[in-house]
Amino acid sequence: MRPCQEMRAYPLLFIAALVVSCASAPAAATTPSPSPSESPATPSPTPTETGAPTMPHVFVIVMENASLETALRSPSIERLAAKYALATNYHAVSSPSLPNYLAMTSGSTWGITDDAYHVLPAGGLGAQLTAAGLSWRAYLEGLTSAGCLGSPYPYALKHNPFAYYGGSCPGNVVSLDPLEADLAGDTPSFVWIAPGLCHDGHDCALAEAGPWL
Repeated sequence: MRPCQEMRAYPLLFIAALVVSCASAPAAATTPSPSPSESPATPSPTPTETGAPTMPHVFVIVMENASLETALRSPSIERLAAKYALATNYHAVSSPSLPNYLAMTSGSTWGITDDAYHVLPAGGLGAQLTAAGLSWRAYLEGLTSAGCLGSPYPYALKHNPFAYYGGSCPGNVVSLDPLEADLAGDTPSFVWIAPGLCHDGHDCALAEAGPWL
């Protein structure tokens, strides 16, 4: 799947590069000499750099193992779909779980076709958000003091892609416990929520996963 992933990503990067190049290229123009009666133009002040652009809150909640038709049979999910936008042509890019989670957070499966732990180069979505000065947090149900690599069921390492980049778990990855307080206070710009293996629909029926959502 990796070559296909890269082919999909490169055109977007190429378009972005063209836009930047066109915007920064100086335009060729001839500056007329001022007539004796004209006063020299007052130079425009140099614009000052601003901070990171304002970003609305973005929430990603990852559920699993149900077709669109099946998921919409859950009253709670159906209500959300009816109220907000519904992407009906979004599909998994690979199997099993892990390659899809990596693709969602880096644009590539990295050629991985299993759910084992792999140390990947540092980077990914979390690092990009940090570099852009945007706040983010990933909330993982079941994550304990044992950490990203050792927390027990219902936590699933394969559903925590941020632990793979650079071979370490960033401090932005936390348990589900502080979510309520963060929502009532300083909510991060980007929020990733991964339910445990029951509430995400992986191990339990939609009748349990749907109401949790």
